[in-house]
Order: sequence, then C-alpha cells, then structure tokens
Amino acid sequence: QPLRMHCKTCVLVTSSGHLTGSNRGNEIDQAECVIRMNDAPTKGYGKDVGNKTSLRVIAHSSMQYILRNRNELLNVSHGTVFIFWGPTSYMRKDGKGLVYNNLKGMNQILPQLKLYVITRQKMLQFDELFKRETGKDRKVSNTWLSTGWFTMIIAIELCDRIAVYGMAPPNFCRDRRHRSVPYHYYEPSGPDECRMYISHEWGQKGSHHRFITEKKVFAKWAQIFNILFFQPDWKPESLAINHAEIKPLL
Repeated sequence: QPLRMHCKTCVLVTSSGHLTGSNRGNEIDQAECVIRMNDAPTKGYGKDVGNKTSLRVIAHSSMQYILRNRNELLNVSHGTVFIFWGPTSYMRKDGKGLVYNNLKGMNQILPQLKLYVITRQKMLQFDELFKRETGKDRKVSNTWLSTGWFTMIIAIELCDRIAVYGMAPPNFCRDRRHRSVPYHYYEPSGPDECRMYISHEWGQKGSHHRFITEKKVFAKWAQIFNILFFQPDWKPESLAINHAEIKPLL
C-alpha cells in the first residue's frame, strides 16, 4: 500500500559531523516528524541529534547495519516508518532480490514494522528529476543518487515545512577556511566530509554520488518550498526563479 503520511513540521537530520557538539537535540525533537537516514544512531548522541525518529530512509547498502543493530534501529514501540530503496535487481520478488528477501525476513520477525519500498516507477521518476534539474543523465554521468536525494524529495512530498540540520551549503568546501568535520557524526575517526564530497563530485571511474550538485538543487528547491537549513545556519543565495513556471517535482 502507498504511504499515507503528512506532517506540518518536519526536521530532516543528516548524518554529518556538523552536528557534533551542536546541542540541537531538544530543538530537533520539537518537530512533529523527524526524518533520519540509513543507520544513523540516536542512542548516545541525543544531545546533539535528538532521540525522536518518525521516518527513516534506508539505502540497500545499509541493510546489514540495520539488521546488526535492529534492537535499537527497528524499535517497534516508537512507531517509526521505514522506507527502503535499492536497484531493481535487489527488489525482485522471485527469491533473487537481496533487499526484498531481507525485508520479508524482518517482517516475519517483527510483523508490526511499518516497512515501505521505493518502487521502480518512483526510482525512474527520481532519475528523471535529477536530469531535469542538473541537465545530466544519471547513468551516462556514472552517478548514484544519494540517500539524501531520496530523503529530501520524500520530505517535500510529506511535509509542509522542513528544517534540515547538518547540511552545509554547496560552496562550503571551496572555502579554504572551512571547518573540518567527519562525514558521519557517529564515526569521529572516519573520513573528512569535504574530502568525501569532492572525491565523489569529480570522480569519473565507477559510480559516484554527486553530493555538491545535489546540494545546489536543494538550495534551489529551498526557495520554492518551505525549507530552512541549520547547523550550519545558512540561506540559499537569491536565484531568478519564476514560481509560476515551476512544475511539480513528481
């Protein structure tokens, strides 16, 4: 069944190291709905990222982390909605779909879980949206859309107002004085966020996320929809947009 969910106020919490030491947890938990991504934990980090989770968008590549930490991340009593995405081959229902098989097993163990998947039709729409907004064909440019891309679109569909926490502006890494933070707040010794962004943005061999390109699109959408950015706090630069000509996202 399609997801029936609507929130007046949403907080989209990224997994960025910008959240470390922010003390924004209580502020985040005040929102009607809190959206998180992949296996980003709240336990032990609540002071900075909050404890509430209304919806979690999960990539196929994070499935094993979710299963390994299911006692924390799949807490049925919280009533969290889970949306999974992955390549069509991973969602096959003929016994060969890796993600589908895992979801089926999870549903048998925890039948109360609210599990949803992004359909093939939606995946194609998200690809087309990327091409429309950037002028680049996802496959031709060897691009993997990020979980953040899917999550932002889902948030726009479900929420009247969105506050994004932990997302730096598109030009952040170009400033030589930029603050160095880990890619994940829960992996303080992990890779540097800007190094990760730049290596993916300009990578040619293999498939890469285009994090900076996606952020440029988000900055544009923020001027069309009701989206604000915090930690770091920033406002998108003014763009010449004819609101009357903006087509629906999907």
